[in-house]
Amino acid sequence: MAVYSDYGKKPPTFEDATTVADYVINCGFEFERGIILYNRFKSVVSYDTTEMPVFSAEAITNAEKISIYDSLDADVIKCYQEYSLASLIFYAMKENACSEQSSRMTAMDGASKNAG
Repeated sequence: MAVYSDYGKKPPTFEDATTVADYVINCGFEFERGIILYNRFKSVVSYDTTEMPVFSAEAITNAEKISIYDSLDADVIKCYQEYSLASLIFYAMKENACSEQSSRMTAMDGASKNAG
């Protein structure tokens, strides 16, 4: 299990996402497929909880359409999986931060109207 105590205090960066991705890849847990759950911004007053699939290097290697690419060795697949995972985590972090900020703005607007 990993704990990231500074998450949410500052806007997420790609470095934050690579830290999480590095932990997921090197934690020793074998997985074929995973899911990232995050809040996707829908409008100022709502968001959707969304699932995004994540695949292991083995699943990518065994994918049906991977053969259309020429000369893919294990290192290329590994690098692709690492970058893809970090990119997906970064996207989820940014969407989640946007949804959180929107919810805070809506709550503060409501509080201001109730106070006045």
